[in-house]
This record gives sequence, structure tokens and C-alpha cells, in this order.
Amino acid sequence: MLERIASPADLRGLTYGELDALAEEIRDYLVSSVSLTGGHLGPNLGVVELTLGLHRVFQSPHDTLVFDTGHQSYVHKLLTGRQDFSDLRKRGGLAGYPSRAESEHDVVENSHASTALSWAAGIARGRTLAGETDRTTVGVIGDGALTGGMAWEALNSLADAHDRVVIVVNDNGRSYAPTIGGLARKLDGIRINPRYEQFLGWGKRTFENRGPWRNFAYRTVMHGKRAVKGLITEPGMFDDLGLKYVGPVDGHDLRQVEAALTAARDFGAPVIVHVLTEKGRGYTPAEEDVADRFHAVGRIHPETGLPVKPSRFGWTKVFAEEIVAVGREREDVVALTAAMLAPVGLQPFADEFPERVIDVGIAEQHAVTSAAGLAFAGRHPVVAVYATFLNRAFDQVLMDVALHGAGVTFMLDRAGITGDDGPSHNGMWDMALLRHVPGLRLAAPRDAPTMRRAFREALDVNDAPTVVRYPKGPVGDDLPAVRSIGDLDVLAEHGAEPQVIVVGLGSMAPTAIDAAEKIAAGGVSVTAMTATWVHPVPAGLVDALGDASLVVTIEDGLADAGIGEEWAAAARTAGHDARWMHRGVPREFLQHAARDQIVEQVGLDASAIADDVVAALA
Repeated sequence: MLERIASPADLRGLTYGELDALAEEIRDYLVSSVSLTGGHLGPNLGVVELTLGLHRVFQSPHDTLVFDTGHQSYVHKLLTGRQDFSDLRKRGGLAGYPSRAESEHDVVENSHASTALSWAAGIARGRTLAGETDRTTVGVIGDGALTGGMAWEALNSLADAHDRVVIVVNDNGRSYAPTIGGLARKLDGIRINPRYEQFLGWGKRTFENRGPWRNFAYRTVMHGKRAVKGLITEPGMFDDLGLKYVGPVDGHDLRQVEAALTAARDFGAPVIVHVLTEKGRGYTPAEEDVADRFHAVGRIHPETGLPVKPSRFGWTKVFAEEIVAVGREREDVVALTAAMLAPVGLQPFADEFPERVIDVGIAEQHAVTSAAGLAFAGRHPVVAVYATFLNRAFDQVLMDVALHGAGVTFMLDRAGITGDDGPSHNGMWDMALLRHVPGLRLAAPRDAPTMRRAFREALDVNDAPTVVRYPKGPVGDDLPAVRSIGDLDVLAEHGAEPQVIVVGLGSMAPTAIDAAEKIAAGGVSVTAMTATWVHPVPAGLVDALGDASLVVTIEDGLADAGIGEEWAAAARTAGHDARWMHRGVPREFLQHAARDQIVEQVGLDASAIADDVVAALA
């Protein structure tokens, strides 16, 4: 069946029996393919019928579909002619999110959550202004993305709009974990309302006569608040915003999905369609999972869902252990995260200290400002997020935390080059951005001992923000210092009076050691160094440089305006006249590939750096 679907138009001639068979085949394909490559499995198993319905009711790309977040777009890819998942998220293969380079059906490369409704509002208004009144814009928002404040800003605006927008709330009750907060409780209330069961049963019984069902759905929309409150759900929520509402709809009953979407499409103004789905649908290991291990997976055995290769002890695990140890010692430590309790390592802390963990949902701005409030109230908040997601709250770091001298510690997981999740998930912007925040102190530990120490040192700072950044993946071997000069650690020495200093920041410290060894093989005196606290400029920098004529900095953040440039400026100001060479990530969006491939691509491997140094000396 799947091979017969070259475009969404091929779906419209199928019977419901054929569509049910296609849905089963899609789920089988997702399990078999994603188990080989890794990727977002659970979310896509849950949206099969919903995506089929979207592409039967709407005519993409004439109508615009925006997925939020974009990791639930795998089925959309399959139905729009992209059925080779063999290199999913690998260089040259399909991206794990929508990609304009792949298809005209992909409009928003949406991998940061809660933005789709703003995109939809803008696209729809643009269509209206152009007189394109036959085109509908659809925003599919789910996996907890509706907890983000930006989504509600968009809903507030859409309530006053008259453009052709359909807002599909894919309500599976989960993001990386069960969705939390007042919104989640309200959706739960709608989901378990007895009228919902009556509604679903009535819809199924009468669908044999499609006219009455469609008329019912249409009347529900047309009559607005009275019909919604009286027939489907209790007062409040979306209808009290002034938005028309249809639902809740069984997201795994294609007939109901199509009827609701058709009614919303024909209304011609903003309508919310509330669709209930089950994350991991049709795959027993995912359906039985209570920890959302199948939200995103590595390579797994499809029969059992178990990893092909167990994960090695990772950086996140180091933090998870250390914050629990700290929590037993200090009652003032409180942890915050944005819908990523387990991925950032806070689950063990939450298990032991449930009252001292706050999961705000996908709302990084709120997390950071509320952390400033916690600091004012005498706590020491620890905000644990992916490095790429702190970008969303830069203003709050600057104006709410730093301006007020708040002692807040930020633990930035997945810092640097992450690779396979593509340009939006590389945590490459943080050092270049954060070094401009007055009073902020930033650490880039090189191994587990320096990370544990940096975290505890950060917690002792109560008058300014502190940041500890660390990469994705396993922790390497410990890298003890040969000796220290001020706040800098010497990791390897080749010759007594170094002509070249190679500085590796954080996870690039092993690269500095390897590069120094390769440079020394050519008869050059060279020293490899690092520092744990990289901003402000570490004390003793000029003394550590000695009489070196060339200093090379290696960082897995932006080379332009990064930490290396800050150190170089400080050295020049102090009168040191060495030449500097900065190696880091270029100021561009890096397409998905393995981390090692990207490192080589941007010239951050030890061999390339050593060759550059030899050429510079010549």
C-alpha cells in the first residue's frame, strides 16, 4: 500500500478499509526503519490516522501544514513521497524534522516547540491580504507544545482574526513525559468528561450516514460557545478565548478525524480541532512504557524495544548523580526544567525531592524568570535545559537574572555540536551569547571530576548567574592536570619553552592534547592547556602563555565572537604579542550528520588543526 502513495492526492481515492491497512503498514514501517537509525518513534506512531486525515481533507502544498513540534512529521514525509528512511538523520538522508530542502510540502523547519501557531497566523494573514481565500493554513500542535507561552500569544491574536486557520491540538497528554500544569489538567478534564464518551459513541454510530455527522460537526462550529458548552465540554478553555472549537475527536478514528477537519476547513475562520491520540500507538513496547523511552530512541531491537548498544555512562548521568548528592546536603537547592525532566537528568532528584523540582512545561522564559524569583526568596535554583533551548530565554537571563544579581545556576546539556538532530539542536550559540551578560560566569568542564567540581562551585555563587555547559554523549577518560598556572591547567607538555600553546575548551580538551602531540612530532615545542572556568578570562592567562609565538584556541561553539577571541583581546590588552588562531564552529547552520562528521567538516579534528599550525609557523 505505502509504495502506491507518491503524493497526498493518492490517498483520496482509497476506501476506509484500504486506509486502515495503510495505517497498519505505516506503523510497521516506522518501527522497522527507526529501530535501525534512531529517531522520534513514539510521537509518530501516535499521529498516523491524524496525518492521513490532514492530507485527505487539505491539499498540501496549496494548503499549508505546519507541525509543532516537527518531530511528529515522519508520517507526513512518508505521504509526501519520502519513503526511504534508511539514512534518517544521517548526512545526505532525510532530516528528523520538516525541511524545505526536501519537499515543497515542508514550510517550517520546526524543531523548537510552540512556534507553529504564530507561523500559521502570519501565513494565513498573508494569504488573506493576497486575496487567496481558497487556501487554508493548518497548525498541528502537540507533544506538550501548547504549554509554551508563545502558543498562547498566538491564540490570543488568532481569536481576533478572520483568516482561514485550523488549529489541530494533538492531545496525547505527553511531551518527553506526561504534560504537566493547569493546561494539562484542563485537557484531562475534557478527555474524561462523560459527554466525551457519548460524543464518540454517537459519532461512530451515525457515521454510516455521513451527512448527519458532518452537519453535527458543522453546527458545533457554527453555533460557537453555546453548542460547544452544551454538547461537548464544560465552559472555559478555548471557547472562552472566543475561538470556535470542535472536539474532542478520537484521533485514531479516521472517519471522525476527517469529519472534524472538514467542518473546521469549511468554516473559513480560526477553529480549534481537539484530537485525542495515543503516543506509541500500535507498538506494544511503546504502549506499555511509562517513562517515555520511546519518544526518541537510538538503535533498538524492534521486537523488544531494547537498545542495540547500551548507553555508556554520560555527562547527563554525572549531573544527575551530583545534584542528588548536593540535594542531600543543601535544602536551598531547587531544580527547574522545561518539559525535560528525564532527558536532562533530573528524574532521580525529583524522585528523592519531589517538592524541590519544578517542571514548567515548554516555557524556558518562565523557567528563567521564576528562577530569579526563587533566588530572591532565598533558594538557589538550578535550571537544567538543553543548550540550544536557553537561546529562547536570553532576555530573561540578561534582564531578570543578571540585572538583579540573582544567584541562578544554569546546567546546559547537549552543548556544542550534537549532530543528527540538525541545525536547530546544535548547542553552539551559548558561549558567544552568554559572555556578553554582565557578571555571568561560565564553566566548560573537560571530564567528570571537573564537572562535579564546577557544579558545586557554581552553587556557591549567590550574586550572579553561573553556567556549566557539557556535551551530549559519553564521558571520556579523566584528564588530570600536569600542573596549573593560575586558573589554567596544563594537560600535556612537549618541550620546556613552548613555541605554541593549544587551548582546548571543555569537550575539546582531548583534541588539544592530540593536536599538540601531532605538532610536536614535527619538532615544535608545544603545550596543551585548558581551563574549567572559561569566562571571565581566567586569572594567570598571560603567565601561562609565556613566550609562545602562536596560541590556538579550540571550542565547540562559535569561533567568531567566542571565548577564544575574548581571551586573545585580554592578552593583547595586557601586552602579550603572540599571534592567535581560533578554531570553532563557523557562523552558519549545520545540517544533520554524525558529530564526528561535522567536527571534520568544520576543521575541528586534531589533524586539521595540527596542519593549520604547521602551515602558520611556516
